[in-house]
Amino acid sequence: MGYYVTTKDQVKIFVEDLNPEGKKTILFNHGWPGSHRLFEYQFDKLPEMGFRCIGIDTRGFGNSDKPFNGYNFSTLADDVKCVIDSLDLHDIILAGHSNGGAIAVKYMGRYNGYGVSKLALFAAAVPSLIKRPNFPYGLDKEMVIKIINDTYNDRPQMLQDFGNMFFFQLITEALSNWFFQVGLQAAGWATAKMAKAWIREVFFTDLEAISVPTLIIHGIHDKIVPFELGEIQNQIIKNSTLVPFEFSGHASFYDQKDKFNTVLAEFIER
Repeated sequence: MGYYVTTKDQVKIFVEDLNPEGKKTILFNHGWPGSHRLFEYQFDKLPEMGFRCIGIDTRGFGNSDKPFNGYNFSTLADDVKCVIDSLDLHDIILAGHSNGGAIAVKYMGRYNGYGVSKLALFAAAVPSLIKRPNFPYGLDKEMVIKIINDTYNDRPQMLQDFGNMFFFQLITEALSNWFFQVGLQAAGWATAKMAKAWIREVFFTDLEAISVPTLIIHGIHDKIVPFELGEIQNQIIKNSTLVPFEFSGHASFYDQKDKFNTVLAEFIER
């Protein structure tokens, strides 16, 4: 069931809500430049296991409103808080992939984990997606600048190039085209401004503030958020478990979707 939640600045956020009677609630935050639809193979199976699955479309992406501003992680964490408050959610598993993982981490730091009993991070883009003078991990800043410039000049080609980096397992042309269409749902300005936020923002203090049990799933062949970032998250988050996915790239929930669903479900049930 899909519906909208309106934020304090009057942006309508699209929410997909499956199995509202489920025993545990998982709130999914998708990666850039997709939407909640990226979690299709989790939404196919996890409700059958008895979980309530809620997917948020980040502002500017998917079916949500696409304002020109608001593409910073504090605002996006505020949007998540609005959904949690509007749906009166408690004791949830907050989950996030890539950019959505960064949103989830920012939420934990900004709101002291309000309403969250467990955290699940999938190739999360934290504590910094890019290399910095005191942080020699992540992507070169020039790579992100190229993504931004390509978004402004030829966004369809940028999306195709990004899709070629996204998966480790061989995928069909049909799936590649589907991923491309999901990316095209976003606004160009949102796509570029979100990438600019990767250059501006870091999440070291947000990670340090996390105290709930945390699952970290990270593909060892990830070309977008290098595996080393998952190891650093595991070092900083006190009560965390890192599960390397040996046959996955950035999209562990596709590359090894059955294992992904099993590991996530077992973590929630523990």
